[in-house]
Amino acid sequence: MKSLIILISILSFSVFGQKEAKEQEAFELSQKAIELMDFGKVDQSITLLEKCITLDPTNFNYPYELGYAYKLQRDYQNAILTYKKAVKYKDATDQCYQMLGNVYEASGDLEGALKSYKKGLKKFPKSGKLYYEIGNIQADKNEALKYYEKGINADPSYPTNYYVLAKYFLTQTKVEMWGMIYGELFMNIERGSARTEEIGKLIYDKYKSELKVLAPNSISVSFYNAVLDVNNTSKIPFGMKVYEPLLMLSAIGIDSVSILNMNKVRTGFTQKYFESNYNKEYPNVLFDWQKLLIDSKYFECYNYWLLMKGNDDEFHKWYVSNSKIYDEFIVWFSKNKLLINDQNRFVRFEN
Repeated sequence: MKSLIILISILSFSVFGQKEAKEQEAFELSQKAIELMDFGKVDQSITLLEKCITLDPTNFNYPYELGYAYKLQRDYQNAILTYKKAVKYKDATDQCYQMLGNVYEASGDLEGALKSYKKGLKKFPKSGKLYYEIGNIQADKNEALKYYEKGINADPSYPTNYYVLAKYFLTQTKVEMWGMIYGELFMNIERGSARTEEIGKLIYDKYKSELKVLAPNSISVSFYNAVLDVNNTSKIPFGMKVYEPLLMLSAIGIDSVSILNMNKVRTGFTQKYFESNYNKEYPNVLFDWQKLLIDSKYFECYNYWLLMKGNDDEFHKWYVSNSKIYDEFIVWFSKNKLLINDQNRFVRFEN
C-alpha cells in the first residue's frame, strides 16, 4: 500500500513537471512570436502562437495575441473567430472584448462591435475602456459624451475618457470650462505622455483666447457660453455662478496671459472657491487637489508643470531661478498623486 502511494506521488509529480515545462515553452515561444510580430513577420508569429495554444490551452493570452496577429493581416474573419474563443476563457479580461469589438469595427460591422462591447460590459460593468469604445461608435455626439462620462463614473482612473472629453469641450464647444476641468484631471492621471503635453498646451491656449485683458482692471472671461433657462432660475449653473465670476475676480490686476499670471489667477480662484464655501455646494476633486497643492506650497511649481507646453520659453526662464524647488516638487509629485476613485471623482452631469 505504501509503495502504491509513493508510485502515485511520483506519477503526479511527473505529470505536473511536464505541464510546467509545456507552459514555460509556450511562454518562451510567445515572446518570440511577439518579437516577430513587431518586426512585421506576422506569418511566422501566427505559427508560433498556434503552437503556444497547443502547449498551454488554458492561457487566454495566446489566442489574444493570435487574434491581434490576424488583425494585423486584415484577416478579420479569423481574428473574430479567435477573439470569440478568447473571451470564453475564465480569466479573460475586458480588453479581449475590446479587441473583439475593434476587429468588428475594422471589418465594417459596427453592429457586431456594439454587441461585443455591451456583452463585455455585462461581464465587466466597471470597464472604462468599453464605455469609451461604445462612445466612439455613436452617431450622435451627445450620446457619445454620455458614454464617455459613464466610463468616468464606472472607472474614474481610466484616462482616455477624460482625454476625449477634454479635447471635445476645448476645441468644439463654447463651454470650455468642462474641458479645462477634464483636461487637468486627465493630466494628473496620465502624466508624462505626449497626450499630456497636448492637453497642457490646449489648456494654456484656452486661457489666452478666453481670458482677455481689455484695459487696466477690465477683464473678459468666456469659458461658459451657455443659455440660462429664464423659466428655471432656481439653480444657476456652476459656470455662471462660480467658475467665471471667480476667475474674473482673480484676474484683476494682470496685464496679459502668461504662466506667471495664470498662477496668480488659479491661486486666487481656488482660495475664493473655498473661502466662499462653494466646495460644499459644488464639491470637486480637482479643486480639493489644488487646495492641497497650495497648502503644500507647491501650487506655483504645479502650475508651471501644467502649463509649460503652452509657453516653453517662459517655463525654462523660470526654471533657471527655481530649479531647486521645482525638482523638490517633482519628487513630491511622484509620491503624491491626485486620488481618484469611486468616492473621489468628478463627472459633469453631477454638477
